[in-house]
Amino acid sequence: MRRLATWTLAIGVLATLVILGLSKIDLREVGRALAHVQLGWVGVAALLMAGTFLARGESWYSAIRAALPGAPVGRARVTRVLLIGMFGSSVAPGRLGEAARAWLVARHAGARQGTLAIVIGTLLSQTFLNVIGLLILAAIALAGGAIPGAHAGAIAAVAVVPAVILLALMLGPRLMRTFAAVGRGPLGRAVLWVNRQLGDVARGLAVFGRLRTTAHSAGFQLLGWALQTGTCYAVLLAFGLQGRTGLAAAAAVLFAVNVTAVLPLTPSNVGVFQAACIGILVPLGIRSGTALAYGLVLQAIEIACATLLGLPSLLREGISLSYLRQRTPLRDRGAEMLGSDPSSEPPSAPGRAGGDPPSSDGPVHGTGPAECAAHRSG
Repeated sequence: MRRLATWTLAIGVLATLVILGLSKIDLREVGRALAHVQLGWVGVAALLMAGTFLARGESWYSAIRAALPGAPVGRARVTRVLLIGMFGSSVAPGRLGEAARAWLVARHAGARQGTLAIVIGTLLSQTFLNVIGLLILAAIALAGGAIPGAHAGAIAAVAVVPAVILLALMLGPRLMRTFAAVGRGPLGRAVLWVNRQLGDVARGLAVFGRLRTTAHSAGFQLLGWALQTGTCYAVLLAFGLQGRTGLAAAAAVLFAVNVTAVLPLTPSNVGVFQAACIGILVPLGIRSGTALAYGLVLQAIEIACATLLGLPSLLREGISLSYLRQRTPLRDRGAEMLGSDPSSEPPSAPGRAGGDPPSSDGPVHGTGPAECAAHRSG
């Protein structure tokens, strides 16, 4: 019923956006813009988007190695898991890809209690770096006039919530220990449990503990944002819009589509993505039909890259998308946080014996983590 309700809401929102959008947009203009797009620049944009994914994979790998230094999770596997997450978020509404990323890395990192919470902490570290990237994009867009200066206050507010979360993770364990010392019974045990989880999540922020690891992770994450900004600008070149726009417009588009994707209701935020592009480009003198065509091509590049890179990674791991939906942390209800082993579930396919935990780089065959046999690749 929850799945049905989610899809019904997503389809309803998408249909409403389509009806409202098409009622004010000349579809013939959209067709003309798409017919004259320069495919060479589209190819350049696709290569830049692929580079974005790889740069973010390196950034996340640095965070995982800092938080779980002894875990058998190699660079290649972390990159594959990130690509799987991108693919999952592209084909399903909500945050399936993010949940899948955390669960897959925790599964491969071992059965140690608290591993899932630590991996979630590494994802938070990437979120903080993403906020820095968004603020840089906003500054470029404001300086270039692509975003009105009146929105500067709202943009600054984007940095407040992550800063508060980071502060809470740093101070939370100490406060919880104080409350637990005076608490008894179920309340005291609940406070201790929350304290353990906060402590494990805070351990996932270990990448910020040393200047070298911080610079490495932040450098590659910001490189990913730079490449993705280049993707947006290359699509502007593909439509011949560089004369009326510039790098500031590309930065503004990227900022807008990411902010509107915080709570996605449709797969890849289809519909809202195009509305964000129209909202940025039309005030810059671009016709709404051309702006819609731009949004369609830009999102098509993103989805195509996520699919072409993520689907082979999914097959390499030996699991299916439906299996991810069933076994991600959101469906497990945080079982590993409660102390159970994320890699110790019963086999789901007959005729396969339980296997050893996966190694760092090899493919995983089978459908369940406990029955996966891993082979280390070169």
